[in-house]
Amino acid sequence: MKIGLFFGTYNPIHVGHLIIANHLAEHSDLDQIWLVVTPQSPHKKKQSMLDNHQRLEMVYRATKDYPKLATCDIEFNLPQPNYTVDTLAYLEEKYPKHLFALIMGKDNLMSLPKWKNADVIMGNYPIYVYPRKLNTSFDLESFSSKAVTHIDAPIVEVSSTFVRQQIKVNKNIKPLLPLAVWDYIDEMNFYK
Repeated sequence: MKIGLFFGTYNPIHVGHLIIANHLAEHSDLDQIWLVVTPQSPHKKKQSMLDNHQRLEMVYRATKDYPKLATCDIEFNLPQPNYTVDTLAYLEEKYPKHLFALIMGKDNLMSLPKWKNADVIMGNYPIYVYPRKLNTSFDLESFSSKAVTHIDAPIVEVSSTFVRQQIKVNKNIKPLLPLAVWDYIDEMNFYK
């Protein structure tokens, strides 16, 4: 089975995440998409982040009706901070019959050479890149890795940061979230 790993803090998960994940599930050679909830990204501050299990619950609620999407908490039990290369090694050991691929936005691909053991990642794992609007020109062809596949997915310019900011100032952003996630955030009074 070929599994696409879509890493994120999902603080919170929003419709943009679901659109990308479902698009890849339906329009690529990936059999499943695992939304890997990252406890602490080495590139993000934790101050405004909800508890790991609260974010996991939101991802579960958002994906439970999508048979090709799965929630993954694999990084919760790995040393912090999490590095993708270490998570990939652990997953390969735990699931030797699966083939793993990475899913990332074009913006993350630009920073990939700075990641821990980027050469190992680029040399051993397929990378599915979805488009993002960027203020800089970046040519995917400049990546020598044959592993990079550009996915013609919809460009969705919604961010978790924007969602949190709007909730904090009491704006109705319900259309940007799966209904089950909106209900959970509202019920728990998150991001106020």
